[in-house]
Amino acid sequence: MEGKQNEGCSLTTVPLLVCFNEEKHEGDKVCDERGDSHLVSGTSFFKTCFNGLNALSGVGILSVPFALASGGWLSLIILFIIASLTFYTGLLMKRCMDMDSSIRTYPDIGEHAFGTTGKTIVSITMHLELFLVATGFLILEGDNLHNLLPNMSFEINGFNIGGNQSFVMIVGLIILPTVWLDNMNILSYISASGVIASMVLLVSVLWAATFGGIGFHNKGTLINWRGLPTAISLYAFCYCAHPVFPTLYTSMRNQKQFFEVLQVCFILCTFCYAAMAVLGYLMFGADLTSQITLNLPTSSINSKVAIYTTLVNPIAKYALMVTPIVDAFETRFISQRCYRRQLSLVIRTTLVASTIIVALSLPFFGQLMSLVGAFFSVTASVILPCLCFLRISRTYQERFGLELIAICGIVLVGVSIMIIGSYVAILDIMENLKQ
Repeated sequence: MEGKQNEGCSLTTVPLLVCFNEEKHEGDKVCDERGDSHLVSGTSFFKTCFNGLNALSGVGILSVPFALASGGWLSLIILFIIASLTFYTGLLMKRCMDMDSSIRTYPDIGEHAFGTTGKTIVSITMHLELFLVATGFLILEGDNLHNLLPNMSFEINGFNIGGNQSFVMIVGLIILPTVWLDNMNILSYISASGVIASMVLLVSVLWAATFGGIGFHNKGTLINWRGLPTAISLYAFCYCAHPVFPTLYTSMRNQKQFFEVLQVCFILCTFCYAAMAVLGYLMFGADLTSQITLNLPTSSINSKVAIYTTLVNPIAKYALMVTPIVDAFETRFISQRCYRRQLSLVIRTTLVASTIIVALSLPFFGQLMSLVGAFFSVTASVILPCLCFLRISRTYQERFGLELIAICGIVLVGVSIMIIGSYVAILDIMENLKQ
């Protein structure tokens, strides 16, 4: 049982306090089928809510104002629709796990639904998403540090390196030792500050608008059809925490409360996303960049608080974000005990170097996160949960009802978003590369 739990922890997309500090609660007894009572361990309702909020509240909050500016005011409705759909698919994952107690991770769901092929597809989708999100962290760091220190540059062998490229390389070198660590306990608690960071960022932006002289003077547009695919993709990126839901569920002391946990997490996070989107759009209108922190004046204290909060959180989360990828490579390629540590360091260093190279080659945070949202987030959070549930429950064979129609409709919507959103995001990246 313990080994299974650790396996689940290695496959999460965000750090979970439960993975490293599973509490035993004295006096919590349950009865098995024979009537024998025994103590159970697990996390409480509130701790599970905190872990869930940390999973959902990420760097997506920086780009939701840009998403609203891309799609117009009416696109905010789509944010609530995507939140509702992903909430429902999260419940579908729970129902899949209820059908077989041996299911403990997202790849397990894929394996029970479609065998080894399903497990492989889920794992690849998760790991590529994690890789690109980690790359996005480096781009985010480079953009914000360059915004604070625009004149910094250095020279290597006659090549002058300046702008956000220099900061991407520096941050990559700073992060590298954290990736070398085998014990992630300390970083797991630091990176669990995602909830606090989101709240500090929201308050700082509100303070900058109210007392920093920016104000709410932009009316915006009602709908922008051309920018709607980008808006939808970025909204989808905000709800890409589904790979962590099985770990949340299996770690709960009272699993019957999982529905309420999802309700709390989705309502609070959606409120924060919508509030940030509205604030940013009213403050800067069509001039919004892919990260709202780049629009804030760097001279005021409240703006610096928002920017520094944005800088600290990705550095803390990077190592835990790439840990599942590291684990997958080490399990695959390191079988001998001799030189195990050396080979592990090579794999970890190569992984960080590869994210730096991608970040330098594609330094477009908004477009890259739009691609992640359209393809990987929609696949992992919308399409795959529906398909796995249909396969495991055999609903499509037993009866033809409203739920089957709804699930098929969600899959069609997800596939449409994936195709159109990915196409638009790739076109935007290619246009930026030409400039």
